[in-house]
This record gives sequence, C-alpha cells and structure tokens, in this order.
Amino acid sequence: MVFPELLVILAEWVLYRLLANSCYRAARKLRGYGFQLKNFLNLSKSQSQHNTSHLLNNQQQQQQNQDSLNPLFPSITKYENRGCSVSPDDTLVCDIDGVLLRQLSSKHFHAFFPYFMLVAFEGGSIIRAIILLFSCSFLWALPPETKLKVLTFITFSGLKVKDMDNVSRSVLPKFFLESLSLQVYNVWARTAYSKVVFTSLPQVMVERFLREHLNADDVIGTKLQEIEVMGRKVYTGLTSGSLVKHRAAKDYFDNNNKKKPVLGIGSSSSVQDHTLLSICKEAYVCNEEDSMNTLPRERYPKPLIFHDGRLAFLPTPSATLAMFTWLPIGFFLAVFRILIGVLLPYHVANFLAAISGVRITFKTHNLYNGPPEKGKSGVLYVCNHRTLLDPVFLTTSLGKPLIAVTYSLSKFSELIAPLKTVSLKRDRKKDGEAMQRLLSKGDLVVCPEGTTCREPYLLRFSPLFAELSEDIVPVAVDARVSMFYGTTASGLKCLDPIFFLMNPRPVYFLEVLKKLPKEMTCAGGKSSFEVANFIQGELARVLGFECTNLTRKDKYLVLAGNEGIVT
Repeated sequence: MVFPELLVILAEWVLYRLLANSCYRAARKLRGYGFQLKNFLNLSKSQSQHNTSHLLNNQQQQQQNQDSLNPLFPSITKYENRGCSVSPDDTLVCDIDGVLLRQLSSKHFHAFFPYFMLVAFEGGSIIRAIILLFSCSFLWALPPETKLKVLTFITFSGLKVKDMDNVSRSVLPKFFLESLSLQVYNVWARTAYSKVVFTSLPQVMVERFLREHLNADDVIGTKLQEIEVMGRKVYTGLTSGSLVKHRAAKDYFDNNNKKKPVLGIGSSSSVQDHTLLSICKEAYVCNEEDSMNTLPRERYPKPLIFHDGRLAFLPTPSATLAMFTWLPIGFFLAVFRILIGVLLPYHVANFLAAISGVRITFKTHNLYNGPPEKGKSGVLYVCNHRTLLDPVFLTTSLGKPLIAVTYSLSKFSELIAPLKTVSLKRDRKKDGEAMQRLLSKGDLVVCPEGTTCREPYLLRFSPLFAELSEDIVPVAVDARVSMFYGTTASGLKCLDPIFFLMNPRPVYFLEVLKKLPKEMTCAGGKSSFEVANFIQGELARVLGFECTNLTRKDKYLVLAGNEGIVT
C-alpha cells in the first residue's frame, strides 16, 4: 500500500511543478512583450539610437556571463604537492559525482543515471529499471534538483534496505573504480589530509565505496527515509531534505570544531561546487577534459577480484535502451544455442553456434581418444573456472564426452548439460572416492577453484584432484561477455547459462596444455599441494592472470555475506 500512495503524491507534485513553471514562464514572456511594445510606441523617434545602445549592452552582458562561466579556480592539473607539514585538522573536501568519478556527460542527470540504473536493475527488478529508463523522456524538462529527486524516488521507492546493501557491496564498486578520474585520484592519494566527501547523491549509494576503497574519513550525502513493512526495512524513495554542499560543509566543520578545509576539489560546471570551494584555503576545479583519463587497473586502491550483478556494461540511457531492445532477441537466441548443444552432434553444434555468434578459440597440445584401457583410469582435465559452461565448451571442443563434477548445480543446469554431471558433497573422503570411480569409467573434468571468478585472477586450487591420478592435463579457460555476466553469487544460479548465452557475441578461449610430467605429480614424489600450486601457476602464465590464495569462502563472504554453502 505504501508504493501506490507515494506514486500518487509524486505525480501530483510533478504535475504541479510543471504547470506552475509553465504558467510562470508564459506570464514573464507576456510581460516582456508588453514592455517592449510600450517602449516601441513611446520611443519610436530614437529607435536607431536605442537599438545601438541595446546591442552594446547585450554584448557587454554576454561577455559578463561568459566571464562568470569561466573557472573561478585553477585547473586540477596545476596542483602541486608542496610537502608541507600536515595537521590532524587539515581536510580535503570534494564531491564524487563529476570529480572523483569522471564526467560521463554534459547533461548532469546523464552523468549519474547509470548508477541509479544499476541499483534499479540489480537490487530491484527489470520493471523498475524500465520505468527508470522511461523517466528520461521527461527528466530533461525538470530542474537539476528535481531530476535527482525523481530518479531517487523511482529507484528506491519500496526497495529493501538489504538489497541496496548487497548492491553497494558487490555491484557498484566495480563501476566506480572503472570511472575513477586519474587526475583527481592522484591528488586524493598523494595528500595526507583527512578526506570528507559532500555529495547530493544518496549517501547509501556511495558511502561504502568511499570508505572501504578510497579510505574516506567521512561521507555527507542525501539521506533517504526508511519505513518497516512486514518486519523488513524498505526505502520510501523520499529524501530527508535537499543537501546544499556548502551549507552542509559549514555545519559539518562547525559541529565538529574543525577549521575550514585546506584543500577543495570541485567540478567546473557545478555552481554548488564553486560555492563549496569558496570556503577552502586552496581550491581547484576538474573539467571534462581533465577527467577523460581513468585510473588503470594496476593502480586500483584495492584489487578488483570479486564483484556481482548481471550487467557487464555501464548502463547509460542509450546503452540501457539497446539492452532492453536486445533482451527478447537474446532470450530466443539463448534457447536456440542451448538446444543445438543438447540435441546435435558436437561438430554440428559447434558450426551452428559459430553462425549464431558464439566465438570459440580452441588450442590443444594433447589429444586423447577413446575410453581408458581396462584397469587404467581416464584422463583428469583440470580447468580454472569462469562459468558453469566450462566443461560443456571443453567437451564440444574436444569432440568427446566428459564427466564433470561440481559442488552445486541446479536441476535446470543439469537438465540442459550435454554431458554427465555429478555433484560433490564437500566431504573430502567421499568426494575423493566418487571421483576415483568416475575416472575408472572415463575422462573427468574438474575445476579445483570451487567457484567462478570473473576478473583476471585465479583462486586457490584445492589439492584433492592431485591425489586421484597421474594422468593430469591442465586446461586454461577464459570467457568474455559484452552485455550480461553468466555467473552470480546472490542471484538465481539456474539462469547463469541463459544469461551467458544471451550475449550477442560471447567468447570462449580454451587451451589444453601438455600432460603433466610424472615427476610433477604425486606419483613422482610431489605433494598434492605442490601439484595444485604448480598447475595454478601454469594456467596463470598462459592466461596472463594473477594467482591468489583466496577461496570460495572468501568470495561469498565478500559478495553475499555468507560462506556459499548450498543446503
């Protein structure tokens, strides 16, 4: 009942503002026309002199307006770190939108629209995201402050606080890091001042990222109202008043008995930022040219290893429209790709998949044909894990049936898989015995990371596989997408294959390495940990990835707040 009432209130308020503004502007125009007509009748004799002086005045006024638009503060490129002693009260202040994050568009609401869309799509639903996209059709007619309120209402009205917490923890940081302005971050990281961010964006969207990734000391943003519905906290979509940056800054420093900020960075196109910078001892502005370069991955304050969400692109209005246009086409294309993989022979399936846009790059240094000899176990293929489709693409590329073992597989994924799949129980002894039986029947593929990783990192390899066989073949796997990620930590895992195959041109890279020498196996005297670490290093070398000591448990604690155990 809360959402319809709030929607009616918003509609009445928007209609009132539109009508009021329209009538007011019309009255101003009529008044201006009447004034000009009166002047024309009374001063017709001196028309030429009046026009000349009026033209000069207009030129002077335009020049003054142009001067007022010029930056009142120097560019951020002129900042120099003088290495002066720093007091505990010395503070750097700035905004995140258009300053720490590069300016995405000259239209202000387009600049922060993608982050609202990420919250609406990943934390809300497709319906909420569609409504937010449609709002672009009238947002241009609203004042900047009103645009932000409308976007906030559509995005957060009825949204669970828990869902927003998940998005701020696992989805938004990736896109924030990819949009960090290199020039501003250099100043941010170089200074030893305490750092405070003042922003008109909802505080819940940016606070976690600023504190955990950029080590901001404090974040002051727009507060959202919450209510409790059926024991769950949800947002109403309404704000607790509009945040004016320079007023918020004055209140913050007065209430905390701190002296005025030593350094301030603002956007050259924001009047509020200029007012905020006026209270700083030293101030600089960042324009669109200054923020063109983004922070390279190797300089991220924290490595981007884990992130969640389905969208693989920054959802600007145009990109989001393209995505929703493609969605029905992509769904039927995914169904077609699944059917040809399940029903047709491997070579035919590969050919039709290539025609449908799936690009597979396959290299091999080993070819093993036929079932294992009597009394001899099959080949153990050891892959790094990118999506649930890793064993499927390996099977079709090799052109022979494999058996795949996994820790958690939905009934739907098991149904559409064109190979035999077996679930493990997370009991070392029982899982080892089960894989030993499977190896006696044929070739086996295992992903010892235990979970997928999207970024160019390899998680720690479980050493159990090394104790099962000496016929071990490492397989390097990589997958690339342009629209949807085919993995999730908090969503429905049964949809992972569909989302991956809904991409217009998904890419899979597989390289089968040489069989592990006997002296590098447990049969050659190596421990299972040494074998696992050696294979991890070899796969990282081939793929250009970085090895880590992180596990499945670490991933799910970061992304979902649990240990990733499915009951």
